[in-house]
Amino acid sequence: MSTRRYYSTDLTEAQWALLYPLLPARKWRPGGPGRPPCDRRRVINGILYLLKTGCQWRMGPGEFGKWSTLYAYFTRWRRTGVWARLRAALRRLERQRQGRHPEPSAGSIDSQSIRTATQGTAVGFDGNKKIKGRKRHVLVDTLGLLLAVVTAASAEDRVGLMILIESYWATGLKRLRHLWVDGGYRAEWLRQWVWGVKPTHKITLEVVDKTGPGFQVLPRRWTVERTFAWLLNYRRHSRDYEAHPENSEALIQVSMIHLLLKRLA
Repeated sequence: MSTRRYYSTDLTEAQWALLYPLLPARKWRPGGPGRPPCDRRRVINGILYLLKTGCQWRMGPGEFGKWSTLYAYFTRWRRTGVWARLRAALRRLERQRQGRHPEPSAGSIDSQSIRTATQGTAVGFDGNKKIKGRKRHVLVDTLGLLLAVVTAASAEDRVGLMILIESYWATGLKRLRHLWVDGGYRAEWLRQWVWGVKPTHKITLEVVDKTGPGFQVLPRRWTVERTFAWLLNYRRHSRDYEAHPENSEALIQVSMIHLLLKRLA
């Protein structure tokens, strides 16, 4: 009888059956030749546990294996783009499940300033929010599903938008035509840059402003705010604990993978 403890973050059989065919072929194994194959489902469960609870890599339960193995898989798949490809594939499946085109034609962009808990690289200061840390710039579709994410020091919002658009175009996707943003992105030069970034595929930029004092649910833009709320349900994102911003971006990708798996399976 197995004594392994199961956690609420563990992938179900249905979720694993959906994810497994999307994983890369097994070409690399920590520890070198002669070692038994690593249980990749257990590795992913360990990373999901870390995300949800916010614990340190070294403090995860032993049922998931050595922390160094989990971290090795996480960084290897970050460098080779596996997490981004998994998230993109599941996003397309979720959009099709809701009767949408696999690729969006419209989306929203926003940023979130977050405090850091490390002396790592790329730490800055947000003069508006008075926060020392990093900024998360995200591009989402009209369902709030992640299209691109960039984590940087106190990068000004308009610069962050440019980085996001260039990152999204680098994936080869060309259907995006319209973006909703807040007043922080209002600039004629930025509108012209977005319109002309791809001469054959024009994108329009629409600023959605508040119309009065107090809390308001802003048309179209509320979806990106909801996405930030989804991410903060994973305690690892309550602060930026990563020494390198690339790891922060990859962990956000993994969180979105988990959210999509729970919807699809």
